[in-house]
Formats: sequence, C-alpha cells, structure tokens
Amino acid sequence: MAQKLLVGLDVGTSGAKCIVADETGRVLASSTQEYPLSTPRPGWAEQNPEDWYAGVARGLREILPKVDARQIAGISFSGQMHGLVALDAANQVIRPAILWCDQRTQKQCDWITERAGGLNGLLAHTNNRMLTGYTGGKVLWLRDEEPENFARMRTFICPKDYIRFRLCGEVGMDVSDASGTGFFNTKERRWNEALIQLVGLDLSLFPPVEESTALAGRVTRLAAEETGLPAGLPVYFGGGDAVIQTTGAGLVTPGVLGVVIGTSGNVSMALDRFYANPNGDLQMFCNNEPGLWHAFGCPLTSGGAYRWYRDELSQHSVAQAQQTHRNVYDIMGEEAAGSVPGSNGVVFTPYLTGERCPYPDPNARGAFYGITLGTTRADMTRAVMEGVTYSLKQVIDLMAAFMKCEKVYASGGGSASALWRQMQADIFDLPVYTMSAASEGGAYGAIMVAGVGAGVWKNLTEAAAIVRMETETLPIRENQKRYADTFEIYEKLYPALKPVYDLSAAKGY
Repeated sequence: MAQKLLVGLDVGTSGAKCIVADETGRVLASSTQEYPLSTPRPGWAEQNPEDWYAGVARGLREILPKVDARQIAGISFSGQMHGLVALDAANQVIRPAILWCDQRTQKQCDWITERAGGLNGLLAHTNNRMLTGYTGGKVLWLRDEEPENFARMRTFICPKDYIRFRLCGEVGMDVSDASGTGFFNTKERRWNEALIQLVGLDLSLFPPVEESTALAGRVTRLAAEETGLPAGLPVYFGGGDAVIQTTGAGLVTPGVLGVVIGTSGNVSMALDRFYANPNGDLQMFCNNEPGLWHAFGCPLTSGGAYRWYRDELSQHSVAQAQQTHRNVYDIMGEEAAGSVPGSNGVVFTPYLTGERCPYPDPNARGAFYGITLGTTRADMTRAVMEGVTYSLKQVIDLMAAFMKCEKVYASGGGSASALWRQMQADIFDLPVYTMSAASEGGAYGAIMVAGVGAGVWKNLTEAAAIVRMETETLPIRENQKRYADTFEIYEKLYPALKPVYDLSAAKGY
C-alpha cells in the first residue's frame, strides 16, 4: 500500500515554508518563499496578506510536482502569532495586517488591563497579560485610531488562518492562536465573553474556534487551480508557530523544554493540565491537542540580535565569508571561541526591539556593559551569544518554579552552532539535544497535526515517535561558575537601567 503524504505550511514573518512528508516523517520536498515586511512608522510592522498567499502558492507549485499528489491525506498550518487580519462582510482584507512584533498598542493594552480590574483581574479572565504584541490591543487600536476600518470589520483572524481561508473558504481560528489574542479563556478553551463585554466589543467579531487537529474544510476548486493541491483535500486548523513548532520538535510531554533561537527566542513546555500563571510572567496557551496546554516565554530579540551584530559590527566576518565562500556564522563562532565563558566581563542585553519576557517593557533597549581597553572583538561577539542565552535562562527559571525541567530540545538557527549549544547546556545546567526535522520549524508540527487529523496517528504522542535525536550536549562543570557569576551581573542590568529606558522613551528615543 502506498504511504500517505502530508503537507505542512508555515506562514512566517520573513517567508512561507511549504513541506511535504511521508508517514515516517521523511521530508520529501521543501520550499521557502520570501515576502516583504513594511515598517511605515517606528515600532510598527505590517504585511499584505496577499503576499503570504502568493508565497504559499509559489511554494506549493514548486514542491507538489515532486510527489504523487494523489497520496496526500491532509494539509495543516503553522504561522506567526498575534497578527491582526481584519475582514469585512465579504471576507475581504480591510487593511495591511498588523504583526506580532508591532509595538503601537501599549495605550490600548493598559486600558484593557485597567477595565479588567488590573493585572490580577485580567489574569483571572485569561491567565495572561495583555501584551503589546497580542491581537487584542490591535483590535482596540483599530477602534481608536481607524474608526472607518473598524466599522467595516466583521471579524478578524491570524495570519495562518487567512491562508487556510483562502484554501478552503472557511473562516476560523484554532485554540493556540486564539490563546495569543488576549481575549481567550485558556482554561475552558473558549472566548472570554465577560472580558469582551467589559471592553465594549461585540462577540460576533470573534471567529469560531476549534482544536488544532479539527477538520476546517476542504480545498476548493479555485485554490486547487492556484496552488496545485488536489481539490477536496482535507484541511486541518493547525496552530500558532510558538506552540506548533515545539510539537514538531517532539515536545508533547512535561519536563522537556523547547528552546528556540530564531529571530526572536522562546522557551516552551507542554503541560498535561491547566496551571495558573502567577504575575503573568509567562504566556500560558492551549496546546495543539485537547487536554494539553503550553507554557511559553518569548524574549523578543535573540538570533535577531546576533544578526544585527553581524550586519552592523561584524563586517569583517561578512567580508571574510564572501572571500572564502564560508558561512559567516561559522566564522563568527570561531571568533567567539577565542574568548572565554563570561566574555572577560563583557555583558550584552539583547533588548533591541523592547522586551516581552521576562520583562514586558517596550522601552527596554540593548546595551553592552563591562567594556574596557582590554576588551576584544571576540569578547563582544561571545557576549552577544551569551546575553541571548541569559535571557532564555531567565524564562527557564520562571518555568522551573512550578515544573521540573529535565532536558532541552534546541532548535532555530542558534542550534546549528556547537558553541552555542554548549553555552546553553552550561548556562541552563541541562542536557541539550537537537532533534530531526527541527530545521523545518512549525511546518513539521503542521505535518504532525495534519497526520493526527487525517488518522495517520491517533494522537500527537504517537506522532512524536517520528522525531529522532541528532546531537547531545552535556554541561561542562568548570564553565558553570564563570557563567553563574556573569549571569548575576546580567540580572541586575535591567532593574538598574529601567529609569534610563523610560527617560529615553519620554524623550522620543
């Protein structure tokens, strides 16, 4: 009998990834299609949803001729979370989508929190803060700042939901993306009607919500013509990338941490029951399977900080890579290895786009501390890598307060570096593993969700058996004392600089 095939799509910030895999988890074809990002004002980030669909269509037309499309059993989705795609009565996009990294909604988020009765009142409703990245503040911003567009809006969805709508014609949202709107009752897995009423919104604006593995519809004839997918193919809801990319890495049991160093960073853990979220320090979402939840913390700039350092302060490495045809990050890693754990006292705070976790503060800014006449380029390069890792450790420490952390599954661009994996093992004091298909990110989680929906696997635990360990990195004890000393300094920098951040923000910087 021919094996069933599955298609996974990831609607990312920089591009759309399309993959097709078989029942063993083997990826048979993959394509990534880039699209532009618009920043019309400082702190704003927008995209045209039509660019997402065009990218997905190109990617599908590239990969589907490489397989027998008649064997495809289902398709599902991952996507950047929190984006606002506003739709009118005809389900047409009203304005460019406002993205997860957009920071324009602090006023609205503060107002929602106040209306809910302060932070504790809000947590009682949703178990989460109303962060500036969340969809909820964007809805209120539209009401406040673009009333004409708000009056036209009949519903809203998140980025991956727009692609699913274009493929099957059905509007909806899954429980993981809904958790990231700030208006979702994550304990009962439904919209929080009381909070919605408190802020003066109509429940009819909020789309139907289903579990990630639920059937959303079937590929329409028009979408089949545009993408090459078989008409009538089952389409499953999918999940927000911060959740479903950990599903794709095999994180479906408590105690296993997923640490991603991508443009942003995140730390995740699957939970087998609902946990309260003291002070709202973490984000607590519904997971991709009924009966599972998801603890999550997102430092906003991780690999993005390292890329900024490459582009702005490491041009010598870029030039060397061009001359020698080597990977620039390999060259930078060799340079960082020329320093020592603790970077000879140089400490970097990676708050280049504000911060979300552990400090929900859009005013936070990046800084180098401890530079002396003896500081080398190697110290600064290593300090950037360490600073990103310290920010992730702070999130792990929050999770460890209520759940035992046993090991780390590392993914994202940072996991490709042996030095960075060792840094994580030493700073976290946990064994670090990389897993097969981690490079496929949320698209691989979408494969697993589609497979459960299509009956290839009975649940995500069974699906996770296709994920295999590729590398193991254990802590080196002699490194840990130096890292612990430097981490103590790192933790004091944000509180010390907080008044300066706020002063700079007041002055427009």
